[in-house]
Amino acid sequence: MKKILIAYATNAGSTADVAEMVKQTIGNKTLQAEVKPLAEASDLAHYDAVIIGAPMIIGWHREARRFLRTHREALSGKPFACFLTAMSLTETRETAIDGIPVQVDPGLAQAPRNPKRLSPKELYALPYNYVHPILKSAAPARPLAVGLFGGSLNLFTLKWPARIFVLMAIQARPGDIRDEAFIKNWADNLRSQILKNWLT
Repeated sequence: MKKILIAYATNAGSTADVAEMVKQTIGNKTLQAEVKPLAEASDLAHYDAVIIGAPMIIGWHREARRFLRTHREALSGKPFACFLTAMSLTETRETAIDGIPVQVDPGLAQAPRNPKRLSPKELYALPYNYVHPILKSAAPARPLAVGLFGGSLNLFTLKWPARIFVLMAIQARPGDIRDEAFIKNWADNLRSQILKNWLT
């Protein structure tokens, strides 16, 4: 039986919930899906595919970027994908970034007020600015896909620097904008991509 690792970093547990949603969708009778915090996922040799997820606060979670850098070589030899959770994203309708397929939760993406003149907040929240650092951390390994999901924000769970950044720079509103149907659809599509990768 093929084994898929879904490894995550989280600030307050909401990204862990997303990882479980992915597991529920991607696992079946022939695919064993296992969810672990990144800190407990030190050995990838026993897995046939890997999915890494983490939230955006001040960039993608530091632990997730470090995980990609540490395991570049192992990830180069097996299919892997990444997902991020966020509270703010500028709509660009991009379907790929640096040649990697990207799926964006339409409930997360917001059209800019003036497409010809983006505000600092809108510039920061461009999909490219979220995804490119992830791809750079993983290089030369390249993910099959990246999912950009709505997240959950509780300001009281953040440390003061992150709380100030979210309030002042991102101006994100607290709440829960996760879309379980979209997340599971992304996971379902990803399972097909992984199976196809194993056959080639």
